[in-house]
Amino acid sequence: MELQSELLKSIWYAFTSLDMEKCGKVSKSQLKVLSHNLYTVLNIPHDPVALEEHFQDDDDGPVSKHGYMPYLNKYILAKVKEGAYDKETFDDLCWMMTMKKNYRPSSGQGGLLCSLRDCFKLFCLFNLLSEDHYPLIMIPQEVEYLMKKISTAMNQEWDGKPLEDLLSQDASVQEEGMSVWVFLNHMGAGRLLRVSNAGAFSLALDQVFLEMYHNVLKRGYMWKKGHVRRNWMERWFVLRPSFMAYYTSEDLKDKKGEILLDQYCVVEAIPDRDGKRCLFCVKTTSKTYEMSAADQRQRVEWTQALQTAVRLQGERKSSLHQELKLKRRVQRKHSQQERSLSASSSRGSQSEELTIQDLEREKERQGQEIESIIQHQREVEARRREEEEKEREQQKEVQRELERQLEEAEKVRSCTEE
Repeated sequence: MELQSELLKSIWYAFTSLDMEKCGKVSKSQLKVLSHNLYTVLNIPHDPVALEEHFQDDDDGPVSKHGYMPYLNKYILAKVKEGAYDKETFDDLCWMMTMKKNYRPSSGQGGLLCSLRDCFKLFCLFNLLSEDHYPLIMIPQEVEYLMKKISTAMNQEWDGKPLEDLLSQDASVQEEGMSVWVFLNHMGAGRLLRVSNAGAFSLALDQVFLEMYHNVLKRGYMWKKGHVRRNWMERWFVLRPSFMAYYTSEDLKDKKGEILLDQYCVVEAIPDRDGKRCLFCVKTTSKTYEMSAADQRQRVEWTQALQTAVRLQGERKSSLHQELKLKRRVQRKHSQQERSLSASSSRGSQSEELTIQDLEREKERQGQEIESIIQHQREVEARRREEEEKEREQQKEVQRELERQLEEAEKVRSCTEE
């Protein structure tokens, strides 16, 4: 159901783009073409008989979205299988249909900050963060969340003033939220985010797009120990909730393999050896994979990301950001209830969103937690080395005692012979 509801958001844009007269209805010939294209991009076997029977020419005229839904649900959405189609190709089809009709960047805005490719990625992220009712809108809290993610990816501090100014100038945005076209125009004009370099913005947006849209929990280079030759090779790893793939390089052209993850996988740090440091392993039901991270912090980040993936598998969840979005909604609902109670008892209302200081404190706390884990691992490693040193000393002491006993025995034997 979650997959179908997410697909329906993009299909809604495609349907409304065909409603040229804005009457809520689309001609049957256009719906035939739309359905045929959806069959193709979603990799569903075509059913031309059902298509012709459902959209046969008669005197009923155009079809409303409510009239199209029974066919869409039965013959398309019900047959979609997750992972059987290219998600980005599907959304690109719907984007191209709706963009041509609805995207009208203001003069001087369109290409300054957002290229058309950037706009497509923002369109996809908008759908991911939008509310689950139509027409689709994104509320200011989710806009702020996305802007903070992009700011973090650009390694710059989030500046909330542009969004605050926009909300103070346009009360409807605060009350009703933004449509995707309003959102894209504000982004293109730089009214939501201060950006000094469009190239840096595009790179940061791509990083956020991979993380949120493609569910990439972490990616980067690590050394991996082979199972056959037992040698170490550097690989580019891409971690998603259900598997971790590894490639020759970050261009993803030469895939060398993947590690399938499930709730039974175990991820743990292991002692340094083979001249490699910052080691950890992933134990599956069939194999144990050994990796070497760049440093202690990277090892902690990789093990935490892998443990998150294992948890999601155990909870039968396919997306971390869907989970986080639901948590934010619950948090907002609780905050609204608290404000209502506070207002009725004449107490001051609580802020719905975390302040920048709160976020900084949380970031600092997470950093301290990582440092604590690293320090603990260092202490464990130091104790291990100390125990090994003690064991070596004990062995040396035993060896010296044996040598002393041999010398005494040799002296006794010499005296006896004399």
